[in-house]
Amino acid sequence: MVKLQQLIGLPIIVIHSGKRVGTVKDAWFDEHWKLQGLIVEFAKWFAARTRVVSWNEVLSCGEDAVLISGEDAVVAMNRRKVRRAFYTGIVRLKEMPVVTVTGEQLGLLSDVYFYPLQGTQIVGYELTDGFVSDLMEGRKWLKAPSDPDLVLLGEDAIIVPAVSEAELEPVAASNFRG
Repeated sequence: MVKLQQLIGLPIIVIHSGKRVGTVKDAWFDEHWKLQGLIVEFAKWFAARTRVVSWNEVLSCGEDAVLISGEDAVVAMNRRKVRRAFYTGIVRLKEMPVVTVTGEQLGLLSDVYFYPLQGTQIVGYELTDGFVSDLMEGRKWLKAPSDPDLVLLGEDAIIVPAVSEAELEPVAASNFRG
């Protein structure tokens, strides 16, 4: 299992040449919050394009680098097409409130987990109640329901089933790759 924030800052390297073509700055998602690719470079203030790597061009994600198939995998894309991203999209996952259908806020989204070799759907969420709470109690882990239709990944909040509150677990070492 990989935490998305572990990818941020990693070099992106072409597997056959060993050439570094950029650094992971962010990740972007489709309307169902499936991982679509990595953002290599943000669009500047007035620039219309952002450099990205489609997820299907990513060969592996290690602890120290992301390997891609070729230099041509890094393409320019209209920045408006990158609507949903972890840090930089119009809709941002980072710090989005996670709320049950009964109106209980479970925390703010701190990170997401996925299995890179088994697809790109989010499989779990790391939640925070703030810095002080993280120090005193630690962060919480919420496994994503097996039926993706039970979670609404909206523009301003993530809505989860009422039973999710009972399923919260402390973030454990086993939730990290390593």
